[in-house]
Amino acid sequence: MMDNLPDRSPRPKPAETPDGSRPREFWPELSREIERIADPQTILFELFKRFDDRAAIITSGQITGMALVQMAWENQLPFRVCTIDTGRLFPQTYDFLELVEDRYGIQIERVSADPDTINRMVTQHGEYLFFDSQAKQEYCCKIRKVKPQERLLDTLDVWITGLRWDQSEFRQQVPKAQFIDHQQRTILKVSALADWSNEQVWDYIERNQVPVNPLLRSKTRDAYYESLGCVICTTPIRPGEPKRAGRWRWQHNEENKKECGLHFSI
Repeated sequence: MMDNLPDRSPRPKPAETPDGSRPREFWPELSREIERIADPQTILFELFKRFDDRAAIITSGQITGMALVQMAWENQLPFRVCTIDTGRLFPQTYDFLELVEDRYGIQIERVSADPDTINRMVTQHGEYLFFDSQAKQEYCCKIRKVKPQERLLDTLDVWITGLRWDQSEFRQQVPKAQFIDHQQRTILKVSALADWSNEQVWDYIERNQVPVNPLLRSKTRDAYYESLGCVICTTPIRPGEPKRAGRWRWQHNEENKKECGLHFSI
């Protein structure tokens, strides 16, 4: 699948110097401003107003990402939504992304791995390499997720994500605003709902009739999905298990972060 990424070359903004670079104090000041804003919808308004299409919500269509999409839509400013298409998502997820596009009148930019790179990986390691070891699972994630996202970040100054403190042990210290280095430049990564609980997100979704992937609504007493990734690498969880326990369930290493590398180094 070809990426549907238009030309998003950096353009000078009012806060930039004539050569297009921002003064040293720009990012710290912006970060502090975001940390002071309690309302996540206001955070999105300020970011899309200032950065236009150099800001984007990157989401796989899970509940926090959908809450962000709803807030951005309500702001009545143009906003950009992107997703990483691994080629292995649930069929329900692909259908759901189309439903979201229809609901909000947007085009979700789908970014996928280079087919030749995937073919080389499969030829060398096999189609189901992620069952062999944690190292090979992480390599598969790197090819199918991390590398495509790196291309996407080439087009961004602000990355808006759905990370929350209650999602996993390794996400408990995620700041609302942080800097990441990408290709020798700064990108602001914003987790506008970092301090929201799962209950708060669901309450917002129900009150605002936000679309939800049907897999996340199908809950029984015995097993249900809390986190969705690739279809083979994601299983339901049982009551009492961590929210990301269903990711790569065959890996029982206690030090495994249950992360794919998009947000944390693995």
